[in-house]
Amino acid sequence: MGKSREDNRKRRHVRIRKKVAGTQERMRLSVYRSLNHIYAQIIDDSKGSTLVSASSLDSPVKEMQQHKGNMLTAKEVGGLLAKRAQEKGIKKIVFDRGGYLYHGRVKALADAAREAGLEF
Repeated sequence: MGKSREDNRKRRHVRIRKKVAGTQERMRLSVYRSLNHIYAQIIDDSKGSTLVSASSLDSPVKEMQQHKGNMLTAKEVGGLLAKRAQEKGIKKIVFDRGGYLYHGRVKALADAAREAGLEF
């Protein structure tokens, strides 16, 4: 029996996480996407805790009244996450694409976070 797409993504994610880790100077921005939503969080790997998070389920994004799994929503989530991160004093991050291709919604979220002031 063949491996599913999700199994392949998890294998890629493990391979990426061997190389991508957050430090005290650069926290890790982790992305997860489903068919209907997109989630992003900034994680302090030294403590193992989430410092900032944003998703398409948050009220500022949810009020847009559109399908939550598209690129416009991903851009909004990226901008919201960057704004919340800067409020906490986080400016430099390392990007963890979560095993997804750097394309489409994942790229839109990353570009919006960069435009809003985060340094990758």
